[in-house]
Amino acid sequence: MRVDLFDFDLPPERIALAPATPRDAARLLHVRGQALVDRVIKDLPSLLRPGDLLVANDTKVIPAQLFGERPARDAHQGGGEPVSIEATLHKDLGADCWRAFVRPAKRVREGDVIHFGDALSAEVVARDGAEAALKFDTGGQNFFAALDSAGVMPLPPYIARKRPADETDKSHYQTMFADEAGSVAAPTAGLHFTPELVAALKENGVNQMTITLHVGAGTFLPVTAEDTADHKMHSEWGEITEAQADAINKTRRDGGRIIAIGTTSLRLLESAAAEDGTINPFAAETDIFITPGYRFKAVDMLMTNFHLPRSTLFMLVSAFAGTGAMKAAYAHAIDKEYRFYSYGDACLLERAS
Repeated sequence: MRVDLFDFDLPPERIALAPATPRDAARLLHVRGQALVDRVIKDLPSLLRPGDLLVANDTKVIPAQLFGERPARDAHQGGGEPVSIEATLHKDLGADCWRAFVRPAKRVREGDVIHFGDALSAEVVARDGAEAALKFDTGGQNFFAALDSAGVMPLPPYIARKRPADETDKSHYQTMFADEAGSVAAPTAGLHFTPELVAALKENGVNQMTITLHVGAGTFLPVTAEDTADHKMHSEWGEITEAQADAINKTRRDGGRIIAIGTTSLRLLESAAAEDGTINPFAAETDIFITPGYRFKAVDMLMTNFHLPRSTLFMLVSAFAGTGAMKAAYAHAIDKEYRFYSYGDACLLERAS
């Protein structure tokens, strides 16, 4: 399938650089086939039914962007001056080792040690192009404490190009569900939820639960291939416990709908689903790539933000609600000045088939 089928023009002023305040005051475009209704996030309880189940992602964004220095090498190692290094962690390899994008990659090599301030250092144990495997000198929970001190939130490139991350992003770029540390990007649909909205949903009989998918590098990488068949998705680790799977399956048996809060929740649910829609316990990597023609097995509705042109996420929502419907919805959102991307507004999609 040609990637240019998922292209559209987006005025740069439609990119949100900060979230709505309060979070549930953001706008919500309800998409039911060709029907488009402008609402706000606070309307969500009235759009769902008692017995429905909201499934959110409880991953926690880590301050994965690090700025450090590679000291000057000894003369017999090539000498030279110290070099400033930027590293963005994107995958936990275990044993205190992380895969990272590094810049300038050509100035680091296996055996180098990079100091990220006083709290954190790492040895380069492998390098492959623009990526490196970094083994840190601090492990376990001490690692995350040191990372909180040394790192900054890895804002998406389309925000980071316009402003640097600041202290407010440590709370703004984190959902109220965040509990399991490990993501380098927020599951952004969850950013719209507040305790008041959650309480209103509960009062209306809408059930809620969380599962875990650690969002990785693929969320930032553009699709450079001309055909979707040539695009390789990065894998991400996710988990659905047996108790969670049982609760989801009970909802379906009782006639309730499964509403995924964000594409990350949807991708994990579909990865864990059998052909008949039954959710199985899951604890593994997934690189599921959903494009039009995919048959959805587990998810009935999807709440998600507005995504990049030519992105895997716009392909996913086109598969879910129909390519024509999504192009019309995005044209409507641009015309009505909805706010796009991570800190922007959202849409509530009903599955096309």
